[in-house]
Amino acid sequence: MCSQEGDDYRLLKEYANGFMVSQVLFAACELGVFELLAEALEPLDSAAVSSRLGSSPRGTELLLDTCVSLKLLQAAVRGGKAVYANTELASTYLVRGSPRSQRDMLLYSGRTAYVCWRHLAEAVREGRNQYPKAFRIPSEELFSAIYRSEDERLRFMEDLQDVWRLEGASVLAAFDLSPSPLICDLGGGSGALARACVSLYPRCRDIVFDIPGVVRMAKRHFSAWEDERISFHEGDFFKDPLPEADLYILARVLHDWTDAKCCHLLQRLYRACRTGGGVLVIESLLDADGRGPLTTLLYSLNMLVQTEGRERTPAQYHALLAPAGFRDVQCRRTGGTYDAVLGRK
Repeated sequence: MCSQEGDDYRLLKEYANGFMVSQVLFAACELGVFELLAEALEPLDSAAVSSRLGSSPRGTELLLDTCVSLKLLQAAVRGGKAVYANTELASTYLVRGSPRSQRDMLLYSGRTAYVCWRHLAEAVREGRNQYPKAFRIPSEELFSAIYRSEDERLRFMEDLQDVWRLEGASVLAAFDLSPSPLICDLGGGSGALARACVSLYPRCRDIVFDIPGVVRMAKRHFSAWEDERISFHEGDFFKDPLPEADLYILARVLHDWTDAKCCHLLQRLYRACRTGGGVLVIESLLDADGRGPLTTLLYSLNMLVQTEGRERTPAQYHALLAPAGFRDVQCRRTGGTYDAVLGRK
């Protein structure tokens, strides 16, 4: 096998085994491996981990050793036995109590997104999301499918809480939002992005606008409502009156919907927006030619299997914003997962 052929084959195997790596990560999170090791007073051997998790000795040892190879855990030998502890990566991102934890995001990916991705080929053939096949539920009303139970609604909100905990501040700093004293976060869920916003712009007030079930859950399970600068307003942004504001934020909203529904929503925003105000769209932007970055392309396929929408290029967002009346449309890349598009009224 020549060098190039060998490299190509290794790359192919890496791609083919990618789902196994994801499942190791998801399984370790779901079983509570990282929490257990974080709480332990010293590194634990596989028998101790197995006993405390109630998992099989053989399966536990295999999972732990694979996590070591993936640099999620570190191992040492004591008394002739391997003992395990979290790496810095795991302590930072995979333990629930960490301020930068992404555990809930990973659990949502493993329990929901991964199940839909099993039907990617069907999604490509049919051009629509796969909730009917994945979960045997209708998806004509998209968020009735996404929020198909109280547990699933909470899981989705926790997913976004993790995302904005890590990336909210940087994307909100892409443009100076301080001239907007009243901001409305449409589809703002738990209020995680609103908290990042008032932390970055302390003189701003933020209205989180979302459907009643989400607002009730935000007040029951999350703490953003305790900040007097943040208020919650119930409604459907496609149908109900929108609160007047200086700036509307659409964070991971437009990528859920068709161009037609995006245009309808943006027109409603334009009418409600105060003169001199605007809209901030927060999404993962495709390159101008639509063929990168890879992460955003994968997210766009995720929109295919889970929603009605797609990720878009800066030009495609401009083409949505301008007909609604927004002018001086600017795009800013943050260097992170999510970027910012600002349009003014």
